[in-house]
Amino acid sequence: MEQSENPARTRDGGHAGLADVCGDTACGRMASIAEYYAGKNVLITGATGFMGKVLVEKLLRSCPDVEALYLLVRPKAGQSMQQRVSDMVACKLFDRVREDNPDFHRKIAPIGGELTQPGLAIGPEDVEKLTGCINIVFHCAATVRFDEPLKHALQLNVIATQQLLTLAKQMHHLEAFVHISTAYANCNRKNIDEVIYPPPVEPRKLIESLEWMDDGIVHDITPRLIGDRPNTYTYTKALAEFVVQQEQDKLNISIIRPSIVGASWQEPFPGWIDNFNGPSGVFIAAGKGILRTLRAHNDAVADLIPVDMVINLTLAAGWYTALRRPKTALVYNCTTGGANPFHWGEIEPLVISSFKRNPLEQAFRRPNANITSNYLINQYWILVSHKFPALIYDLVLRLSGQKPQMMRIFNRLHKAISLMEYFSNRDWEWSSENMGLLSSQLTPEDRKTFNFDVRQLNWHEYIENYCIGTKKYVLNEDMSGIPAARQHLRKLRNIRYTFNTLLVVFIWRVFIARSQMARNIWYFVVSLCFKFLSYFRASSTLTN
Repeated sequence: MEQSENPARTRDGGHAGLADVCGDTACGRMASIAEYYAGKNVLITGATGFMGKVLVEKLLRSCPDVEALYLLVRPKAGQSMQQRVSDMVACKLFDRVREDNPDFHRKIAPIGGELTQPGLAIGPEDVEKLTGCINIVFHCAATVRFDEPLKHALQLNVIATQQLLTLAKQMHHLEAFVHISTAYANCNRKNIDEVIYPPPVEPRKLIESLEWMDDGIVHDITPRLIGDRPNTYTYTKALAEFVVQQEQDKLNISIIRPSIVGASWQEPFPGWIDNFNGPSGVFIAAGKGILRTLRAHNDAVADLIPVDMVINLTLAAGWYTALRRPKTALVYNCTTGGANPFHWGEIEPLVISSFKRNPLEQAFRRPNANITSNYLINQYWILVSHKFPALIYDLVLRLSGQKPQMMRIFNRLHKAISLMEYFSNRDWEWSSENMGLLSSQLTPEDRKTFNFDVRQLNWHEYIENYCIGTKKYVLNEDMSGIPAARQHLRKLRNIRYTFNTLLVVFIWRVFIARSQMARNIWYFVVSLCFKFLSYFRASSTLTN
């Protein structure tokens, strides 16, 4: 389909939804999702990232007749783009694709690129190839660091998006441009609809203003620029949405807004995760016994969304956008809180119990974490359960001639957790009408193959698989080592009991035994406990 064949569009700034395109009923017979992607050439940015990998795998497995996947990849850490792609497809994530089609890698074509360079550093020959064959673009590339310097975040999340859109407008056969944003792009609002809100500043003017500024000056004015948003990530993702919207009269556009993307729910297998970002690092720290306290509101919704559900929605949105060519950009809030809420207070016991059943190897302490929304209580537990043990551990390392490291680990952990506190202590309400209406457009088979119905999530089962996934796929620990890991936890328990006993003896000898008043208080407390014990024992005897 030639881009010039697209119908004229209007930009009235109103809410564009699937109901505006199809009304309340289906628009007639459309090709299934797999049928649509058959023979298509797809460009994917950010393909070596967490979501990008899952997108590539799902396309290859569930749309086996796709013509080719062009992956925009940059050389990194001495590896060529070909090496990076080879390493990516060699991981366990692609095992199911490998079984079905051992030659699947032939459908993958790496394209050299760099988001920080003009024109994305794509060579002339590659530009000609892409503009001549690409049918769908999935823009997944972005920096997800919350503390990214503003200039760099602008370059990666906004300027790079502008340049990709410029390239997309040259593509003769482009049918859909799908942009991956975040549900927190508008986190300064309590209620977030599936619309693109006016940006805090015109992106072009901001970019021009910051070009001549010294990095130190930009750093100083960043808090005033981002205003009531918590970080440069959410700020620049909001700007990027506006940049994408500006092209809705020239391109068929959809925007996906996932919340906190976590391990896979079902595909290609439960619990797959490959990084420490977001909740994964917190889970691992809790499982290792390093994290003992977390500042979060127990009743706040922890809006986790499995990565495979996000990708299923993304592919369905690409299919629908290409075939129905909506007049304005369609936005999909990909969240769970509205239909299947799960709260931060529910996470802690599930994670701790899971890691006690399936312990991580060489844990620092037995898993045990405390969630509190109180700042002072959290600081107390950080001092008692984090910093004090870290000082003791580092002292032991120094005395044994080793390099101290535990305090450094805790400092990094505290920094990472502090960046999450804004999100773990607040609630948002996202509308998800477009997500529901899109599901209604799918055939029963497509609803199974590309399932993004969050109501089907069983959170207990999901968190259990998530924790096991961090053990197997992030830490690369063998499940056969669980008996030894359990034995290590029993050893840590015995050490804790011994330490507590010695501490009581020390307190007795140093403080209580030398003071008559302290002894009297001690004996009063002990006798009171004895009376309570005798009372309950007598009550139990009478009952029997």
